[in-house]
Amino acid sequence: MEEGTSKSLGYCDSTVEADYDVRQWDAREDCEVRQILDRIADKWSLLVIALLDCQSLRFTQLRREIDGVSQRMLSVTLRQLERDGLVSRTVHPVVPPRVDYALTPLGRTLHQTIKALVTWTEEHQREIAEARAAYDERREMMES
Repeated sequence: MEEGTSKSLGYCDSTVEADYDVRQWDAREDCEVRQILDRIADKWSLLVIALLDCQSLRFTQLRREIDGVSQRMLSVTLRQLERDGLVSRTVHPVVPPRVDYALTPLGRTLHQTIKALVTWTEEHQREIAEARAAYDERREMMES
């Protein structure tokens, strides 16, 4: 259990129902759903999960592939993903020690969701760029 979390008080009802109230987890910091979403939606976790699709990688390979991640942040991210059951860590008894990371079956199901999100982003990136440009133009006019 992570520091600052509560096992019983933070439990939220299922949000699988079609008419769920997003506020039931969004407004409560101690909600497990919110904690999980915070974890899997951060940029390092998304990149790690995407890179581990269909392959296992060593720490150094992951670090090389993820531009801008520090050694410490990658270690923390991998540890958290392993704790959540999304990534497995295999230590090979060789000298020097070799450690491989791979997606678990649960992690592979999440990868499918991430892939859908990336596909949506690619399909709508032009619209988003246009909306940003229009917004920036409006803001600039208001500030002038």
